Amino acid sequence: MPQTTLADSFVLEGVSLHSGIMVSMEFRPAPADSGIVFHVQSGDGEHLLAPRPEAVGATELATTISDGAHSVSTIEHVLAGLRGMEVDNAAVYVEGGEVPILDGSARLVVEGLKKAGLQKQSSPRRIARVAREFSFADGKKSICAEPFDGFRVDYTIRFDHPAIGVQRFCFELEPEAFAKEIACARTFGFLRDVEYLRSHGLARGGSLENVVVIGEQGVVNSEGLRFADEFVRHKILDFIGDMAMLGRPMLGAFTVECSGHAHNNAFLRRLASAPGALEETEIQ
Repeated sequence: MPQTTLADSFVLEGVSLHSGIMVSMEFRPAPADSGIVFHVQSGDGEHLLAPRPEAVGATELATTISDGAHSVSTIEHVLAGLRGMEVDNAAVYVEGGEVPILDGSARLVVEGLKKAGLQKQSSPRRIARVAREFSFADGKKSICAEPFDGFRVDYTIRFDHPAIGVQRFCFELEPEAFAKEIACARTFGFLRDVEYLRSHGLARGGSLENVVVIGEQGVVNSEGLRFADEFVRHKILDFIGDMAMLGRPMLGAFTVECSGHAHNNAFLRRLASAPGALEETEIQ
């Protein structure tokens, strides 16, 4: 199976979730074997940041990668969109140090990729296959990976709130299913946490336009939910993006309980370093 990249470029603009400023990102085609690379524009020039487990520098409400001096934040939805649509190589040019939150999902990324189109490349796709069962748990949070010829997620969340409660969704990754069932699931948060987050410099760009807000009586957004179980679907979206931090597609079946960005990254670091847990191979 050959690697793919974009057939054309496209731009997305909007407010950043945490800083609350207007930012933009441009998706461009990239050479075979280059992977997904973020080109971060700053006052001292352009800096290239590539997803890898150890590059994750912050996970509070979103995922940030850093080289120690420069960073780019809130990239999990972008990575999920690229991974979900099976894009191997892309250059993402970012201004502002944080990608736009858009509508809180990967919907616009997927729409942009569909409009730009994909092109096959000469090199075969390189993947990491889960070779044996591997688990990591921390309190109520747990992830178990098993060998599987595909990428499947069985995710359960538990929130002590009547608008969410216990939700479970099982999803096998495939581009059209991803675009239809997962990509448009939005990030969510609780109204009671807004003041705390903003006092700590977070979620300044959050609004009902890009976050599903949950109050004491239920969902505040006038349009309601896109799915009855949108919350767990968004957690799957985040999980796909966080696993894309490996830097190449991964095959395996994952059973996830109550995880988040920090636990996802801790699991991925352990999985990547565990002897015999992952098998590197090419798909011809």
